[in-house]
Amino acid sequence: MTVKATFTAAYPEARRIAEFLERDHAESGAAVSLSETDAQSWAVEAYVDGDDPEAIAAMFKDGLGADGFAAPLHVEVLADTDWVAESQRVLAPVSAGRFLVHGSHDRDTVPAGRVLIEVDAGEAFGTGHHATTAGCLAVIDRLIGARRFANPLDIGTGSGVLAIALAKALRTPVLATDIDPVAVRVARANAALNNVASQVHLIQANGRDNAEIRRRAPYDLVVANILAEPLCRMAPTLAPLLARDGVLVLSGLLPGQRARVVAAYAEQRVALVKAHTRDGWSVLVLKRPGV
Repeated sequence: MTVKATFTAAYPEARRIAEFLERDHAESGAAVSLSETDAQSWAVEAYVDGDDPEAIAAMFKDGLGADGFAAPLHVEVLADTDWVAESQRVLAPVSAGRFLVHGSHDRDTVPAGRVLIEVDAGEAFGTGHHATTAGCLAVIDRLIGARRFANPLDIGTGSGVLAIALAKALRTPVLATDIDPVAVRVARANAALNNVASQVHLIQANGRDNAEIRRRAPYDLVVANILAEPLCRMAPTLAPLLARDGVLVLSGLLPGQRARVVAAYAEQRVALVKAHTRDGWSVLVLKRPGV
């Protein structure tokens, strides 16, 4: 039998839960997904073999730590179905400009003529199904269609989707960073799966506070798909990484948070060029002056 466990939390806590489940329960065959439910909350769903929902709930709570566990948890026994296959089935390929993000279950059916990125659900944040990731891919497609970028940086890479997209489309080395060591491990595996391991250089780092990031600067393209508050805090450290005429792509924010983020970068002389919206989420394109 299969037990479905559903956690509901704000994004940072939901991501922590999803990464714990992926890290500690992948070997047992658990299928994990992370999806937005509304503007304030995210759902983490885990499908595991078993017939005792209370025992599974206790196991998850013990692993996550009772003191810090605040996300509501609902567990239920499901009818006999291949829920791993079912969870993959509903995650259809995502199209964004020249890019097509798909899972391994669609590997043999995706069309030719696209830049294909294979990432399975249950990894670190960024399977392409959330509007922030898909929106960034669409914006990147437009940008690289109009200009050649030679030194891109992906901050908060998550599953590595954006870094992989840049490496495949630009055929140039990409530096990708994440504060989370689990995300770095997952992104490294995804880069290898997509045959760009030699082009995507992954490091664990907190924003600009890393010698490798500083050594490779300045960057003509910086992408950061994180959240509004950390994006604001990072403005004084991200802006100096940009080359003159460099482009900054920011996402992970709602339209109501746009003005605050734009103002934070305007103080660093990085100006808004265009704001895009995809399924209620904003993607900002900003630019540092060329002179």
